[in-house]
Amino acid sequence: MPDDALVASIYARKSTEQSGVSEEARSVNRQIEHCKAYAEKKGWVVSDDHVFVDDGISGSEFSKRPAFLRLMNALKPRPPFQVVIMYEQSRLGREVIDTSWALKQIMQSGVEVWLSSDDKQSTLDSPTDKILLAVTNYASEVERERGALRTFDALMKKAKQGHVTGGRCFGYDNVPKIETALDGTPYQAYVYRQINEPQAEVVREIYRLYCNDYGYKGIAKELNDKDALCPKPQRGRKSGWSPSSVREVLIRPLYRGLYAWNKTKKRDKWGQAKQTKKASKDHVETYFPELRIVPEELALAVDHRMQKRQAETLRNKDGRLLGRPPMTATKYLLSGLAKCSCGGSMEARKRTQGSKRVLFYACSTYNKKGSKFCPNHHYIRADVLENAILRQFEDVILDPVVVNEVLDQAVERLSGDEAKQQTTDLQEAIAKLQTQIDNLVNAIAEGEESSSLIAELKKREPKLNALKGELTALEFQQSSAWRSKPNVRHDLEKRIADWRKLLRKHSAKGRQILGKLLEGRLTLTAVEGEVAPYYRFSGTGKINGLLSGVLPLKVASPRGIEPLLPG
Repeated sequence: MPDDALVASIYARKSTEQSGVSEEARSVNRQIEHCKAYAEKKGWVVSDDHVFVDDGISGSEFSKRPAFLRLMNALKPRPPFQVVIMYEQSRLGREVIDTSWALKQIMQSGVEVWLSSDDKQSTLDSPTDKILLAVTNYASEVERERGALRTFDALMKKAKQGHVTGGRCFGYDNVPKIETALDGTPYQAYVYRQINEPQAEVVREIYRLYCNDYGYKGIAKELNDKDALCPKPQRGRKSGWSPSSVREVLIRPLYRGLYAWNKTKKRDKWGQAKQTKKASKDHVETYFPELRIVPEELALAVDHRMQKRQAETLRNKDGRLLGRPPMTATKYLLSGLAKCSCGGSMEARKRTQGSKRVLFYACSTYNKKGSKFCPNHHYIRADVLENAILRQFEDVILDPVVVNEVLDQAVERLSGDEAKQQTTDLQEAIAKLQTQIDNLVNAIAEGEESSSLIAELKKREPKLNALKGELTALEFQQSSAWRSKPNVRHDLEKRIADWRKLLRKHSAKGRQILGKLLEGRLTLTAVEGEVAPYYRFSGTGKINGLLSGVLPLKVASPRGIEPLLPG
């Protein structure tokens, strides 16, 4: 390899839509081969590390294109190559604004852009080059729109005939329809759905359980306990039923023989992936009795129960809620702050204990999906768990060494030079704003156009009042009652005592405090002890490794073990 040989990179992309694309551009492998041959002809060197490939991604997508993002990131601080080769410019993108921006970034980094199909360099050296670039990108975007329209028409034809337009649906098998061309060559004409009876029986069982007063969670647990057939999970997740997948089965019209298509749009007007609902007039709905899994009577029974449950939260004509509205914020101290060792959240639930309803914490994964996903079936009283955790917070945060250090810093800030500087800054800001207001008032009084001036005046007056209020509060702190450091310290110590009460008496505010002090969430692990099961909890805080150790819950004394209740 010559010492002065240029180092080249290759970018190749193919979208899932193949219409309007040259034969060479339809395969990323063919694009790469063509670009490598072009680089060899030019005497450039291409390393495998500098080959960037996006396969099956639309040219209108830029933010979620991995190889493209790696290419752009490689440009900084200094690109390891001097040339980028593409088969054609549309491989970089099919959206006018973003494609032009990407080319500009590449060229500004000192990297040349060459198109192997035309054997020419893409430049932006003159106004003519920029106009040609805009025209080329415009043509690419128009072709993308035409390709999308052709794809839409083809899919609509398939949908109206009941053929598969993409993806799989639990309860059915996708079966290819093989036909023979005039020359005797077999080819796949289309794909149709065929009922998978074992899976279909699970669908019918979900409908029956729902009619028997099971909720989504109850159905999911029942199916998981029976190891029932289930949809293929997303990569990295365990297979099984969840409340959301149960609900999806109950509302999917295909199980009733109604094939619905074109209800959502995958991309926005910029071509970015963003799913939105379409107007009902655009929906394509066709009835195919051979695809029906759920009998009409069973489907109507499910609809009736869903409508009944939905009515419980509807409003009447006066706007008054007919049922309990959803809570906008949880009132339980540890909700969202504690998780089970399985990763599921610890949720607050009330259970009957004796003659009373008592609050407990339990694993949400076990309650929603069953023991197959989490074996932790134990409940622990909320007051016991919260008290143990708060004791640990108070022991660490309100430790005398920590408190003294924090108080020293706070006293210096409130009674030292920093407070004086804050006062000076506020006074200057008030004076500047007051001058602006006076000028506006004078301009209005002299008869100048008043509508815009009055609008500007209204913007500034609230700001002035807010600054004056902030200055008044700061001056109060620096008044005679605050001038001595002992007085400042006494006031802060009183506030710390109030903070301790706040944690225990006001759960909502206590949650906010704990959330700011915790790094992540607390982890609770159920342990099957020799005498009785108990919980260990651990967590990391932002002050002195808060809760970085493991503290068992205890009952006989502040350090005793608290037995759990089985689920």
